[in-house]
Amino acid sequence: MSEPNIRIALPDDDEELGALDRATWSTLHAVMPLPQPPYGSFFDARHAPGDHLVAELDRRIVGYIRLGAPTELACNAHVRQIQGLAVADEARGKGVGRALVRAVVAEARRRGARRLTLRVLGHNAPARRLYEAEGFVVEGVLPEEFLLDGKYVDDVFMGRAL
Repeated sequence: MSEPNIRIALPDDDEELGALDRATWSTLHAVMPLPQPPYGSFFDARHAPGDHLVAELDRRIVGYIRLGAPTELACNAHVRQIQGLAVADEARGKGVGRALVRAVVAEARRRGARRLTLRVLGHNAPARRLYEAEGFVVEGVLPEEFLLDGKYVDDVFMGRAL
């Protein structure tokens, strides 16, 4: 498999990203219920195409990462937050997630951020390993913050300087 092409999402990517998001939904990483038809737009007022990087292999989107602001406060404008990451099943274990994380770090820097943060579920060991390998450290834990599939799950805050 070749290296993924990473680019900023386009408005025309809406349907393909929505399908990828639904196909990769799991309580391993999602706290919201599984989306049900009729499906709305993947993009919304808080998450525009320019807030997403997509990974393409053979001109097909196989992953995305969402970069947002943790708050709307001016005093917090130097921080960006990863607010979603998904990789298609057939592209997992092939460096797509790592390429997306590295690209979003570079993009956050380019946009003037000094820090990059994220939240990850405590039981999502693969994501936590990826983030740690890319320089993120645990900065806080909300124990048993979510009840998923009948089990309480920690909400782990991670961050890194840029």
